[in-house]
Amino acid sequence: MRDPEALYELEPQGVAAVAAANAAVMSTTEGTAPGGLVLLYHFEGFMDAGEAGEQVMTHLLAQGSPQVVARFDHDRLVDYRARRPAMTFDRESWTSYEPPQILLQLVQDATGAPFLLLTGPEPDVEWEAFAAAIATLVEQLGVRLAVDFHGIPMGVPHTRPVGLTPHGNRLDLAAGYPQWFEKAQVPGSAQGLVEYRLAEAGHDVLGFAVHVPHYVARSAYPAAAVLILEAVQSATGLVLPGQELRERVGEVYADIEEQLAQGDGELRSAIRGMEGQYDAVAGAEGRESLLAEASELPSADELGRRFEEFLAEHERGEQ
Repeated sequence: MRDPEALYELEPQGVAAVAAANAAVMSTTEGTAPGGLVLLYHFEGFMDAGEAGEQVMTHLLAQGSPQVVARFDHDRLVDYRARRPAMTFDRESWTSYEPPQILLQLVQDATGAPFLLLTGPEPDVEWEAFAAAIATLVEQLGVRLAVDFHGIPMGVPHTRPVGLTPHGNRLDLAAGYPQWFEKAQVPGSAQGLVEYRLAEAGHDVLGFAVHVPHYVARSAYPAAAVLILEAVQSATGLVLPGQELRERVGEVYADIEEQLAQGDGELRSAIRGMEGQYDAVAGAEGRESLLAEASELPSADELGRRFEEFLAEHERGEQ
């Protein structure tokens, strides 16, 4: 494996800003809480049902006055033929080019508290080097907790509360969520490998997989993004209101209901069935695995197949 540090270039002003932010955090938390910044990360291209992670990242970048800390070498990491960057042709010449960017940025929450965001297209190659590079940055920048998130398609109805599955080695920061899964083998991702390697190296990691109704998985589902913000806020202490996303929840729900009213009733009947399954599972709270309580909910193999189908549909949609 080539030198992981060659995968990125640090921005001196950004690094200095992180050092100042760390010093401020240490001075205010000394003796009361662990110092260091929180890192939130999500990559485009991996399965993200309901655009849950993408909506969160877009919202945080719009609210947080981002300052670039590190730029990753997209020429090494991104397959342009798989995800072609946009170029603009105006009359007789090319006038602009939008290269893919994988950026580590310093942002602020609603109270001005600093944290780090890592976002961009999921690397197509050199996953191990990429994970090692992030581990190096985590150590160099004094990150105390790395948190990732995304949406997964599930056989759940939009008429019930959105579910969430936390994962990682700091589940004590996300207690109280029902356990839906036992063991499942699913297609891998750079995001998952980063979490795995960070945990393997002894860093604190936490992830959130939010459950999105499979029949709306290809559309933006703001209720899933809101739940991620709430979970991250609870686990990290960051203040992430997300008012714009909250306002869209009712609008999207109304759109779904309108489309169902115009349908042939088949999906409505399926949703009623999912409501019954959901209610039965919700009543089994506290048992070892909620999936075991409802035989019609997806098994591990079925879940893996659904993931693969969702990814295949997503790839077809981008072509």
